[in-house]
Amino acid sequence: MKIDKLKNIMIAHRGLYNNKDIPENSMLSFKEALKNNLPIEFDVHILKDNNLVIFHDDNLKRMTGVNKEISECTYEEIKSLKLLDTNETIPLLKDVLNMINGKVLLDIELKSDFFSRKLEREIVKLLDNYKGDFIVKSFNHLSIYWFRRNRPKYIRGLLKEDFSKEKNIFKKIYYRYFNFEYFLKPDFYSYEYSASSSKFVKKLRKNNKFVLVWTVTNKNDYEDVKEYADGFICENIKDNLLLKD
Repeated sequence: MKIDKLKNIMIAHRGLYNNKDIPENSMLSFKEALKNNLPIEFDVHILKDNNLVIFHDDNLKRMTGVNKEISECTYEEIKSLKLLDTNETIPLLKDVLNMINGKVLLDIELKSDFFSRKLEREIVKLLDNYKGDFIVKSFNHLSIYWFRRNRPKYIRGLLKEDFSKEKNIFKKIYYRYFNFEYFLKPDFYSYEYSASSSKFVKKLRKNNKFVLVWTVTNKNDYEDVKEYADGFICENIKDNLLLKD
């Protein structure tokens, strides 16, 4: 795909969900997004047995009640866990790819270990054969560099938080000065909503870099950031489809 497909795009953050009867990052949330023909954002973890699953948190507790790190589990151990007491379970990436089957664009966030590239090596085994449009992104600079070296045709993005809120001085220095974009050469940047009007984002836009903003939750958010972004990762998007007007 071409990067221009991200222009003015509205992406459903973790699918179309309410975390009541429709949990985030579930098959049901993705089916709801498909019904509305919405691009879908989701998060991918690698398990101890190398299975790839779609789940946001590092720990299972918030969504399943089980206090355990997801990276320490096998799929056999978690496949029956229910998401927020619904009938939905943690989906395998391969099953979601089969269901979506190129119908909408996928925005894939990699929950990658800082040094290991095991997740990257496993996910390309699926994505190399996937026929639909997708982009990959990560906070992990080494992950983005791996894709640049090993899958240069993938559309890859660097996630950015609002480092002005960071209290750890060493992390703040790292975020401010040691981003290594020259070596990463990301195709786009995905900035936290609260930092979307920062001078760094303005500079990116001035240099014709694509910027996706996360997470837009209502029309007022959208109006605040629309001049600073090319595309938008949204929650409550079903109630805010008027944003496209």
